[in-house]
Amino acid sequence: MPIDFVLFFFVALTLFLMASLTIIYEYQRAVVFQLGRFLKVKGPGLIIVIPFLQRKVRVDLRTQVHEVPAQDAISRDNVSIKVDAVLYFRVSDPEKAFIQVVDYYSATSKLAQTTMRSVLGKHDLDEMLAERDRLNNAIHTILNDQVKEWGVMVLNVEVRDIQLSDDMIRAIAKQAEAERDRRAKVIHAEAERQAAQTLVNAAHILSSETGGMQLRYLQTLAEIATEKNSTVVFPLPIDLIKPFLKMAGDSSPLD
Repeated sequence: MPIDFVLFFFVALTLFLMASLTIIYEYQRAVVFQLGRFLKVKGPGLIIVIPFLQRKVRVDLRTQVHEVPAQDAISRDNVSIKVDAVLYFRVSDPEKAFIQVVDYYSATSKLAQTTMRSVLGKHDLDEMLAERDRLNNAIHTILNDQVKEWGVMVLNVEVRDIQLSDDMIRAIAKQAEAERDRRAKVIHAEAERQAAQTLVNAAHILSSETGGMQLRYLQTLAEIATEKNSTVVFPLPIDLIKPFLKMAGDSSPLD
């Protein structure tokens, strides 16, 4: 056997082996086709793909972060808004992700946009602003049920920003101001009611106890005396002089 032929054979075999061997990283999988038909999913590690007979496609299994562009939507109470979100997803089945859909990344992004508009249209503006977690869970559930047919798993959806028109912002500010005024008036009225009830209770106690009014009157005189007043005018309660009037009546001569 000629030496040139042997050398050529070993060189060809070496090149063939080098072309057949492929290293697949831990976060990747290789979808292998043989003569156009799906064969198996290989990796991670060193795999063999026969040139011209087999073909491989690498699929990344790591979590991917996608910013959903701002979408125009109309709430259930007919308020126009613009909403954007952040989508976290990853490939759970490499075979389906490559075979069932042309571009799973673009398909998931477009589906997230339409799902977000659909879910937001079923809620009022107040619900969107106050119950953000509820919206995220609703979008996540609907989206995940649909993309699992593509071998994709949605990990989380976060509605990031809800943009309103200037007129709506002013209307919300007026509404919030009116609500604060209402609460202030309610609190003030409740304070007045409690104060009045306390005064009524105090009046009942003073009137039910003998000498109560006299004690309160003397206390008031003591408080007035501490002030630097040149002239003090105060009424004389009849309860204070009733004992003296009674004594005077008892000591008067009988008719």
